[in-house]
Amino acid sequence: MAKIKSIYENVMSRWQALTDFKFFWPLFMITGIAFCMAASTYEFIDLYVQLILIYVGINIILTVSLNLINGYMGEFSVGHAGFMAVGAYVASLLTVHVFPPGAQNLFFPLAILAGGLAAALIGFLVAIPSFKTRGDYLAIVTLAFCMIVKSVLENIDAIGGPRGLLGMEKLTTLPWVFFWTALSVWVIRNLVYSNFGRGVLSIREDEIASDLMSVNTRQVKIIAFVVSSFFAGIAGGLFAHALQFINPRMFDIIKSTDILIMVYLGGIASIAGSIIGAVIYTILLEILRPLGVWRMVFMPLMLVLLMIYRPRGIMGLKEARMFTPLRDLVTEKLWRQKKKEAGDASP
Repeated sequence: MAKIKSIYENVMSRWQALTDFKFFWPLFMITGIAFCMAASTYEFIDLYVQLILIYVGINIILTVSLNLINGYMGEFSVGHAGFMAVGAYVASLLTVHVFPPGAQNLFFPLAILAGGLAAALIGFLVAIPSFKTRGDYLAIVTLAFCMIVKSVLENIDAIGGPRGLLGMEKLTTLPWVFFWTALSVWVIRNLVYSNFGRGVLSIREDEIASDLMSVNTRQVKIIAFVVSSFFAGIAGGLFAHALQFINPRMFDIIKSTDILIMVYLGGIASIAGSIIGAVIYTILLEILRPLGVWRMVFMPLMLVLLMIYRPRGIMGLKEARMFTPLRDLVTEKLWRQKKKEAGDASP
């Protein structure tokens, strides 16, 4: 047992030294994209496994973006599936009806970006009236928004109505999913540890005190909500071009519940927790697929049990070292040393 512990500590120390390297993240991005491109081109990873990895990446984007609102800011949004739907339909309409058929691969990034921007715009319009109130009203507003989006999409025959929209090519590949997933994690990680992110965290702790300390709480809330909506739209565009078919029923309250489960399973206010929650939940859904419709009973039950026995999730309010800036690690170390010295000096 002591030998295993020694090996674990050695591996962790080497990993920590690697993540502290200045060019770790650029090298990680280049290596990851190169590996995904090789896997997609030469298919040395099974196509089914590649599809699961694509869904894992999409779910990581959804979970990390929702955690910005529900975890870091302390609000409660249940309409993430609505923003995902906006991104999915905008990106799909562009690739099916607007962009030239022979150049869809070339314009695919623009379609995904347009889906994200459309979701961000809708998120801005939803945020303006929503954040004039406080407390649980955001949950009510976003729930209503999700239902409105689903109803509107079902009643527009030009985009398929309740039958859905199809005709998209399979443009979502493993390299593209890795790129957008890494980008979303990088952006939200930098956002959280910026001065703006400190304002987001202060709202979670005490909104009134934050307002008194000159934080423009309403502006911070709106910007955070728009960023979260943007990445939900990105995930929707990737999802549509992975499945090659979408309909309004895919983006109902059940989909929002799935995202909530991933957030609270991995842990609130934790990027590493969001990744863990998305990976566990996606793989667990595939393992439980033989149960059929009963797996959709098991998953909400998991959320109830999480709220009772571990409301903060696996890594709630904790962050992995690789996602924590070096200056924060140094500050935390100095604080612990001072606390230890103060404890030793006390009678």
